[in-house]
Amino acid sequence: MYVMKVFAVLFVGVVSVMLCLFTPLSAQEQAPAGQPQQAAPAQPAEPGVTGTAAVTFLTPYIFRGYQNGKDSLIIQPSLSASYKGFTATYWGNIDTHENATQNFVPDRRHQMSFNETDLTLSYTYALQKWSFTGGFIYYNTKYTDETQELYGSVSYDWYGKPTLSIYRDFMSYPGWYFSFSLSQSFPVYKDVTLDLGASFAYEVGTGSYWQTYESSTGAYTGSKYSAFHDGMLKAGLTIPVTQKFLIQPMVAYWFPLSNDAKKRVDGNSYNPTGYLKHLWQGGVNFAYNF
Repeated sequence: MYVMKVFAVLFVGVVSVMLCLFTPLSAQEQAPAGQPQQAAPAQPAEPGVTGTAAVTFLTPYIFRGYQNGKDSLIIQPSLSASYKGFTATYWGNIDTHENATQNFVPDRRHQMSFNETDLTLSYTYALQKWSFTGGFIYYNTKYTDETQELYGSVSYDWYGKPTLSIYRDFMSYPGWYFSFSLSQSFPVYKDVTLDLGASFAYEVGTGSYWQTYESSTGAYTGSKYSAFHDGMLKAGLTIPVTQKFLIQPMVAYWFPLSNDAKKRVDGNSYNPTGYLKHLWQGGVNFAYNF
């Protein structure tokens, strides 16, 4: 796909520029012949490119409360690179045995499928205890139409690190997604931490795709879906194996936040993307920071 290729090139380009900017320069310049060399004035060390390579193994894959698969192992590789607030991220989803759900129609039923690739470009600005982030996400999915989003978030470095995030889909599924989240880590043993988190979201569909199901017509001809949508509670551990390599097991519980989010009409989901269920999710992430 053309858009996918363009952003793959952009991702490689951003990372390359970051690496070039970080290329160390000589501490001294060559002095003219016959003149002694002088030491260059000391310069404060500049932060360079940082990044993370990771792979997560979990089941099932849940996105904003939607169950995108079941009864199979999910593998999610990712790679990100950051420089001076700018971050480029690649993320993928491999379903080892695709099975349909109320939210998910497999592209390769009962087979393995590398069914999603997401690319994200973002910028984060910190101001004292505040952190502001804006970015763009491209979703290349095989099981549904590809789409794109712009998003922004603001967080405050306080107990629970409250964060408000707003996403705007402007391509295939026009609408808004508002999420409020909390997260906190507690020391357990040496460098091991217990990581707790929670999120609560409201979804607003603005495009014709989001028309809800009506029994009078037997079709999706009703008002556009707008509801308190999904909630999530999670707990995990961060276990440093080395200074750069981490293992992070976790478990999460997802649930609908309103009757509309879980509503069915005559056996059909009120929400065109499918109704939400109470779901447990478990997995482990392996991450290497560089």
